[in-house]
Amino acid sequence: MTVQWLFDVIEDRKNNPTEKSYTSSLFNEGLPRIAQKVGEEGTEVVVAALVQEDQRLIEEVADLTYHALVLLSARGITPTQVLAELEKRHRK
Repeated sequence: MTVQWLFDVIEDRKNNPTEKSYTSSLFNEGLPRIAQKVGEEGTEVVVAALVQEDQRLIEEVADLTYHALVLLSARGITPTQVLAELEKRHRK
């Protein structure tokens, strides 16, 4: 699995919502809810990093990554744009 594959699934849920899809429900709730979830997951990553086992940190980073990709999709931004920014910074 790649980040692009996951982003493509997220885009599909945005463009073809289904009733049972968590991703579709996030898009239905809108940008404020999606941003809130990114914040919650970021906090959970910090807690896991400081006081929980490695597996829990892995799980929380996975959750944060997923929600960040939903946020990018909601704003019309692609992972490729983020990677291009990282490349630009590396070249400096």
